[in-house]
Amino acid sequence: MARPGFRDTSALAWRSSEVMRHNTCLLTVVALLAGGAALADLPQRVVSLDYCADQFVLELLPRANILALSPDAAKEFSYRRDAASGLPTVRPVAEDVLALQPDLVIRSYGGGPRAAAFFERAGVPVLQMPFANSIDDIRQMVVTVANGLGVPERGIEVRNAMDKRLAAIPSAGTAKQALYMTPNGVTSGTGTLIDDMLLAAGLVNFEQRAGWHALPLEALAYEQPDLIVAAFFDQESRHPLMWSAARHPVAQRQLRERETVMLQGAWTSCGGWFLLDAIEALAGS
Repeated sequence: MARPGFRDTSALAWRSSEVMRHNTCLLTVVALLAGGAALADLPQRVVSLDYCADQFVLELLPRANILALSPDAAKEFSYRRDAASGLPTVRPVAEDVLALQPDLVIRSYGGGPRAAAFFERAGVPVLQMPFANSIDDIRQMVVTVANGLGVPERGIEVRNAMDKRLAAIPSAGTAKQALYMTPNGVTSGTGTLIDDMLLAAGLVNFEQRAGWHALPLEALAYEQPDLIVAAFFDQESRHPLMWSAARHPVAQRQLRERETVMLQGAWTSCGGWFLLDAIEALAGS
């Protein structure tokens, strides 16, 4: 996922989701979990190639074991940006990364689709993060990545904390219909992580088509959701496309007239345990 200047990453997910689905064979732990066993020793010089991987490194590893993070680690769309302060960064370019002599590279999308194979040929093990399409996927991913980083106990701790927070979310009475909306005019339908987020919060997704789509402006002219779930509108660096469906008067009227929950972009920019922040905010709406 080479990130655009505008960090509404749900728009990127809309464009790339089909590619991700057809490349699930790449979304495994690469050359690290031989025979299902985690690393024998905790890696001492870990380099993260993108800000999705940054979140897991910062949450799971001791700070002293982080050699470098991605250039986006401290940006506003990075959930663990405060923890990234003061740590070195490196461009996800092979020459720059190899010059640091890491003993492990972790990535979600950083470095491009051939990065894992390249670093392995250079003798550097790569931990390829899985793709999360549901909350249960996130739970499993936390454990899998923690195993790959050599800190299995920490992964179990984070997963158990997720489960505790999920269990504490109150059951909804009459479920509200909620429309997920981004500044670039993208919404998320069924079968996505966003849909799972809405369901976990006791809501019903207004968009019943599967996958990612432009906002359903025609439907919104005749039907109104009970709730607008607005994500990434907090990003100072965002630059909504001039032709974005979110600029249309129908969409703008929804933002003005419907009950709206503003989600921090960092909560949903990557699939991680921090999605619970968004679920709790929605459950309280």
